[in-house]
Amino acid sequence: MINKKIIAAFIGCVFIALIAGCKGEYLEKIPSNPSSATFYSNQDELQIGLLGCYSQLNYQEQNYGLGNLRVPWHVFIDATTDICWDRTNGALQDIGKGTIDANNGVVLVKFRETYKGIARCNFLLDNISKLKDKVSATVYNQSIAEARFIRALNYSYLLTLFGGVPLVTTTLTINDSQVPKSTKAEIADFIIAEMDAAAKDLPLNQAIINDGRATKGAALAIKARTALYNEKWDVAAQAAKAVMDLNKYALHTNYADLFKYAGESSKEIILSLQYAKNVNTHTTPRYLLPRLPGGVCDKVPFQSFIDSYECTDGLSIDKSPLFNPLKPFLNRDPRLSFTCGVPGDRLFGYQFETHKDSLLIWNYNVTPAVRIANTEATHAFASFTGYVFRKYCDETDKADVQNSEMNIILIRYAEVLLTYAEAKIEANQIDQSVYDAINLVRRRATVNMPAITTGKSQAELRSIVRKERKYEFAMEGLRLADIRRWKIAEQVMVGNAYGRIPKGLLANAPVVDANGTPSYTNVTNRTDMRVIEVKLFNKERDYLWPFPAIEVLTNKKLVQNPNY
Repeated sequence: MINKKIIAAFIGCVFIALIAGCKGEYLEKIPSNPSSATFYSNQDELQIGLLGCYSQLNYQEQNYGLGNLRVPWHVFIDATTDICWDRTNGALQDIGKGTIDANNGVVLVKFRETYKGIARCNFLLDNISKLKDKVSATVYNQSIAEARFIRALNYSYLLTLFGGVPLVTTTLTINDSQVPKSTKAEIADFIIAEMDAAAKDLPLNQAIINDGRATKGAALAIKARTALYNEKWDVAAQAAKAVMDLNKYALHTNYADLFKYAGESSKEIILSLQYAKNVNTHTTPRYLLPRLPGGVCDKVPFQSFIDSYECTDGLSIDKSPLFNPLKPFLNRDPRLSFTCGVPGDRLFGYQFETHKDSLLIWNYNVTPAVRIANTEATHAFASFTGYVFRKYCDETDKADVQNSEMNIILIRYAEVLLTYAEAKIEANQIDQSVYDAINLVRRRATVNMPAITTGKSQAELRSIVRKERKYEFAMEGLRLADIRRWKIAEQVMVGNAYGRIPKGLLANAPVVDANGTPSYTNVTNRTDMRVIEVKLFNKERDYLWPFPAIEVLTNKKLVQNPNY
């Protein structure tokens, strides 16, 4: 914990002083908006500038009049997909239900904040040559590599959301601010090339004080992700294999601990956002937890996500003899209970029960336990779906769920393994290494799902790896990219999105397809299910976000994405 507190505190103090507008003599010496006239004159200023580039990665969901809402976008972006619902009637919900337009506030802020991060990197890269003879070659080259890494990482997010975007690699003036968008392929090639270049000068390990900063493994991992997302199968497999061959990373034994303080130093985590009390915190636990532990159930799982998890025999719930509709959460892939809170769980010392007739539940925070009123059954804004998410909710934060200092994972080794497997599958280069990569993830000690046996077809393995990504990475910001690149958004983002039956259970299992998506047409009491929203998806439009209207208005060379 000390290491992240040091770096987070340094970032916070520096930029409060440097950018937020400090007063007195310090402001006279260094302007609140640094210019090339003052930066960079020494190594300390270089580190300040570099940490500023990192700090801009920590973009959080904006307030929108909803109080102290600070949820990192890597968590809340899954609320625009088929696995999670945002109950706030606003810009994020509009994206999820398919009523997005070019004035959407989430889209505007994401575009703006990401380009702010790119601009900071460009400023550093444009001015670092002043220090070529004032710092060591190692510091000089590594600083360039880190800035290029962060800039390319930002472009990878833009590419995933918007497709082709303006490619800006130097500080712009008013006279050259009209920039057309580059193609999707050009942006992907740029990111891959930048990650290759950065990897050469990035260290294998950063010093402990520099936790959260780029490494060789992070550059190769983001290269692999970008190549996979853009169907460059050989490049993706090779980059993922290069990460594996570093022999630096390993899966964490306890899956649940990855999203608790106990797992922050895990060898599985390749890159994460850093947080520290009194400097920069986030409100994720408050917006995921149920009411009794102090949450508001703002981002909640759909019934279809709960039902997508397999049983412990490796079969979907419509095929497994282990599935009992009367006890639907027993004998299920352990990642279900690690990821979601379901009726019958104990969350932060309270019994979690969302059946509308369960007016009293147990409070285990006192001894002996006592029965108390159940707000999950009576509160108007209790979980609309009957379920909650558990990732990034640690009981250490019980006394203050609005100020969590838990790090947020940007990429971890399990993704590298599944990237390798998927790339090899799509290239039809199926060998034992594909099975090994998938089974390492499935067979993690606390998950221990049955191994995938050899002899599978390409289609069968494609189905397996897609479902693995759904179970493994929920609420980690990857689902939107997945359903877009697999071209299944037009199937999973339409029609009724359900919550649980308010006073009952499903009479029988829904039919689960090859992508792990349930259909309830065969469920005899489906009309009792709560319809949370009706989703729309225009396949001629919604595979990309629109550019913000103000950006198209001010940048005359920026052509809006189709059909917006």
